[in-house]
Amino acid sequence: MKRIATLAAALVMASASHAAQAAQVDVHDPVMAKDGNKYYVFSTGPGITFYSSSNMKDWKLEGRVFEGQPTWAKSVAPSFDGHIWAPDVHHHNGRYYLYYSVSGFGKLTSGIGVTVNKTLDPKSPDYQWVDQGLLLQSVPGRDLWNAIDPNIVMDDKGEAWMSFGSFWAGLKLVKLDASHTKLAQPQQWKTIAARARPAFTPDESAGPAEIEAPFIFKKNGYYYLFASWGLCCQKEKSTYHVVVGRSRAVDGPYLDKDGKDMAQGGGSLVIAGDKDWVGLGHNSAYTFDGKDVLVLHAYETADRYLQKLKVLDMTWDQDGWPVVAQSELNRYQSALIR
Repeated sequence: MKRIATLAAALVMASASHAAQAAQVDVHDPVMAKDGNKYYVFSTGPGITFYSSSNMKDWKLEGRVFEGQPTWAKSVAPSFDGHIWAPDVHHHNGRYYLYYSVSGFGKLTSGIGVTVNKTLDPKSPDYQWVDQGLLLQSVPGRDLWNAIDPNIVMDDKGEAWMSFGSFWAGLKLVKLDASHTKLAQPQQWKTIAARARPAFTPDESAGPAEIEAPFIFKKNGYYYLFASWGLCCQKEKSTYHVVVGRSRAVDGPYLDKDGKDMAQGGGSLVIAGDKDWVGLGHNSAYTFDGKDVLVLHAYETADRYLQKLKVLDMTWDQDGWPVVAQSELNRYQSALIR
């Protein structure tokens, strides 16, 4: 009996320990990078929240990139509340460039900045984020695009381009200069994706043209433009999902499987929500150790629609289009290390 009681107690303790370790990582708008043998995920949150992992599954909360807030934030977005949105991390010439956005929710008062570090490892003596300030902003009455959701891609000439934007007049692409912290001159702009904006929609309203979160991924001679359609952040009413088009040139046109230009409303479905994960999106995409993955957040029905990190295997069909199995949503379960 004593042995049984001891075994039972051990099982209870093991179960409690497992429960303590079983919390998933809840993030919005995740992007990932690798530095040494560690992976790092950065996400929307106070000061930009970030996590580290050695296996892309078990994640440790490392803290935040900004202890306070960018010095320019309030001047661009007066209603900025400390939550920095939708970062992107880009490695170039031995440095990590972290692009980020500040905005008033649903407003054209928004801006994109960039901060630079030699390493992503907070324990390194070289670890220090040095903010380069404001890179781009949207001004009501002047611009009908939103300066949020930046993503950097290098073209075949080794030059950097930043895609960004949401709702309003769609997703934009602009060329950066050699520093990767300023726009190239003369400026080169392109609309790469948009959805129909109903006539007479007031400029101050985002309207129902639901598109955001561009991410351009190079693969097999194509640039693939991923974007999120639908509504995020609406719990059970979320309709967020991921679409894609592709182009041989970085500035498009990006065509979907039917040959429709994404700038004219085109976009082929990659993955959408289901009964377990009602909405998902704001993806990024990477090749790590020869394996392609799609990284995104998804709202879990069983957990009151809390957003969870997903790192999904991505393959390619015979025509060269990305494929992500719906079963991947339940297969991948992150674990937050306490």
